[in-house]
This record gives sequence, structure tokens and C-alpha cells, in this order.
Amino acid sequence: MSQQPSRYTRSFGGMTGALIVTVLFVLAFVAWRGLFRGEGEVTPEPVEWQESVELAEQADLQVVHPRELPAGWTATSVELRAGDDPRWGLGVLTDDDDFIGIRQQDASAEELVSLYVDEKADPGDDATVPSEVTDTWQTWSDEGGDRGYATELGDDAVLVYGSAPVAELEAYLELLTR
Repeated sequence: MSQQPSRYTRSFGGMTGALIVTVLFVLAFVAWRGLFRGEGEVTPEPVEWQESVELAEQADLQVVHPRELPAGWTATSVELRAGDDPRWGLGVLTDDDDFIGIRQQDASAEELVSLYVDEKADPGDDATVPSEVTDTWQTWSDEGGDRGYATELGDDAVLVYGSAPVAELEAYLELLTR
């Protein structure tokens, strides 16, 4: 008796049928998974930024910060670093989920604008917005609609920037204090 492997008939129609069944199975699986998948809504966690301001004051750092945040606005990130390269940053979402950030560090205003607004941000006219920090702010904008307001305080530059409308950015500037 010879030991030859068994053979079955392969046909183009059979391969086409198997391919169609496989594609239908994949589509059915994707549809089923889509039905039972929850929405990927991400809610940012609020941070206690006032504690960082108190720590900065204890370390003899005078950080520029808002006196308070308007109702509905949420602080979502904070950075405080002391030492050889002190810096301060606060990220806020408005009640319309627009972003406003503030950065203060030993750098030029142009350096901060390049980092946080855009490397090719265009300088604009100075804006007069009264605050306890300064009344004159150098303005910047980029093609994507981001804006920045900068000033220099001694060796530090302060930049308020974001995608929020001009009215909200300027309202934020008015809340700033040291």
C-alpha cells in the first residue's frame, strides 16, 4: 500500500467563498464591538493650583497667577520648579473647554512664544490690558488661531497663551497678580 497524502480539490469558487465568509465575519465583529463600546469621553482632573502658589511664596518665588478662576473654569495642570532653573506654569480650561496657559521662567518672551504658541508666531501690536502685573502686553498669534500675551519682569518672561477667544484671554490677564 502506498502512503500518499490525501488530496482535496481546490477551486477558485471555494477560495472566493472562504474569503467572503472571512470578510463578513470581520465586519460583523467590528459592528458588534461598536455597539457595546462606551464613549471615550475624557474629563480632565482638576488640580489644586493654589497650593503651588503657596509653596512658591514659601520658596521666595514671586509667581504671576490669577487671584481666582472665573466660575466654570478648571485648572488642569500645574508646574512649579525651584532651584537653578525656576519656572511656573498653570493650564486652565474655560467653561467652553478652551485652553489658557500661563508660563513664567528665566527666558525671553520670544523663547516662551516659540515654545508655547508657535515657532513662527507673528508679533502683533501691544495690547493695553490693566492688571496688577503690567498694563502693556506684547501680543503674538499663529496661523492656527493661538494667541499669546507676553511681558518681561526682571529676568523672567511671563506668557499667557491659548486657543481661547481674545475676550477670555484678556479677562484672564485682568485677574493676574504676584
